[in-house]
Amino acid sequence: MHVLIATDADWVLNEVRAALEGAGTTFTVCRSGRDVVPAVEARTPDVALLDLQIGSMGGMAVTMDLRLDETAGVLPRVPIVMLLDRTADVHLARRSGADTWLVKPLDPISLRRAVATAIEPPTEVDPSGEVAGSPDGEAAVSG
Repeated sequence: MHVLIATDADWVLNEVRAALEGAGTTFTVCRSGRDVVPAVEARTPDVALLDLQIGSMGGMAVTMDLRLDETAGVLPRVPIVMLLDRTADVHLARRSGADTWLVKPLDPISLRRAVATAIEPPTEVDPSGEVAGSPDGEAAVSG
């Protein structure tokens, strides 16, 4: 699995790497939000973890940028986990198009669960055989 991490906070980077490191896992680290699109162009990650606060271009702006490029056909779809500072920021993650999100502080189990949900969103099958998800099609994970 290839993971893109966009953060300028060393503790966030350390927490994410510790939780997700393993055989076959590689990382691209972007210390600036402006570096994310070129990094995705160079190598499409399996998942991107975007810190809400990243210097002059934070996780919300980066997510919106990736989603606009996706809809324009410029970039492939990248599953996104946004790392939020507080629960009140959930609306920012939803509005920008993040697949899922976590409220810091991070814990390894919630982080791995959020990554798995972003990569392969859960679907529920009701008795009629219809596939159902959340009403707005988004999964939310909080830490």
